[in-house]
Amino acid sequence: MSRGFVSLVGAGPGDPELLTLRAVARLRDADLVLYDALAGREALNLAPRARWFYVGKRARRRSIAQESIERLMIKAARRGERVVRLKCGDPFVLGRGGEEALALARAGVPYEVVPGISSAVAAPALAGIPVTHRGIAAGFAVVSGHAESAYAPLLSSLAPSSATVVVLMGLANRAPIAALLLARGWPARTPTAVVLDASHESSASWTGTLAALGGCALPDERPESAGVLVIGEVSGCHRGDSAGAQ
Repeated sequence: MSRGFVSLVGAGPGDPELLTLRAVARLRDADLVLYDALAGREALNLAPRARWFYVGKRARRRSIAQESIERLMIKAARRGERVVRLKCGDPFVLGRGGEEALALARAGVPYEVVPGISSAVAAPALAGIPVTHRGIAAGFAVVSGHAESAYAPLLSSLAPSSATVVVLMGLANRAPIAALLLARGWPARTPTAVVLDASHESSASWTGTLAALGGCALPDERPESAGVLVIGEVSGCHRGDSAGAQ
C-alpha cells in the first residue's frame, strides 16, 4: 500500500484568487479535503477528484472535536490517500495547525505546511489599513479575542499606543476588549476599525474610535460574519465604505 501524505494548507481570507500556487496544486491532487468554515467553498472547485468533509468550528455551535479531525487525517493517510487539511488564513496563526502537525508527527504520518495569508494582515490590507506604517506604527500584535484568558495577558502587557492591535475572533468581545485597553491608558480617541468578511462580496467595515468600539453597530443581517478588529493610529488610513462610521 502506498504511503499517504497530509498537507496543512492555508486558504487565506477566503477569496480563492488569494491561494498560493502550491495550495492550488495540492487541492488538485487531493483525495480528501477536510475544510474549515471560513476556508471558502469556492476553493473546493479546485479539488474536482477529492471527497470533501466539513470539519469547521463556529462560536456557540456544536462542532467536530479536534481529536476527531486529527484521527480522520491520520486514518486517511494510512490508507495511502493524499489529504488536504484546508484551514482559513494561515495554518499556524490561531488555527490549531500546530496541534495537527504534532499529531501527525507522533503518528509517523508525513506532512507539510503550506502557508496562507493570515486574516491578521489580509483583512486590514483589503480595507486599506496597513498594520505598520513609517512614523505611525513600527509593529503589530495579533491576539485571539474569543476569551478573556486568551487576549487579556497580551493586551495588558502593551504600553498604550505602542503597537497596532489586531484581534481575530473578537467581535463578540469587542466591548470588554475596548474596556481593557481604555483601562490600560489607551486614548479614547484611538482610531479603530472592524473589518467584516474580508475578501468576500459581502465585505463591510466600521470605523470609529476605541471608546465607541464596544457599542458600534454592525450589520444585523449577517450574524455569522467573520470579523477582525484593528486598533491603532493606522486605522485612520481606512478607505472604502463603512457599515456605520462613528
